[in-house]
Amino acid sequence: MVARIAAELGPWAWWVLGVLLLILEVLMPGVFLVWIGIAAIITGALSLLLWESAWWAWQLQWLIFAALSIVAVLVGRRLVAKNAQKTDEPFLNLRGQSLVGRTATLQEPITEGRGRIRLDDTFWTVQGPDLPVGARVRVVSVTGRDLQVEPV
Repeated sequence: MVARIAAELGPWAWWVLGVLLLILEVLMPGVFLVWIGIAAIITGALSLLLWESAWWAWQLQWLIFAALSIVAVLVGRRLVAKNAQKTDEPFLNLRGQSLVGRTATLQEPITEGRGRIRLDDTFWTVQGPDLPVGARVRVVSVTGRDLQVEPV
């Protein structure tokens, strides 16, 4: 079925694939399918120029598409990395990391290495040396969802 559609569309099959990938990028943003879509459109442009050539077989088209996809993804990653903007909120989506260095009072004692503190509006599970309720602790690191603390 796919071979029949590709044969009927001819070189336009690559253009259709490229546009479908670009539409998918809009529906599932992640800036990845756009580069593969561009590779498909470039392969389609080459197919328009070379379609009548005897050596322009589907195998060669797929190899060129694969190579162009790899090149487009690598170039795209470099462009995105170069244009990355510095932010004044480096821990925006890393809430636990933003708590490192803060101090708090234990709400539940640390027994057998685990306890709880309250920072802002959230209770956090902490790991550290055994300490009683009311002890002051400082957050020194984050492991998963747990905060590593030490006494102040």
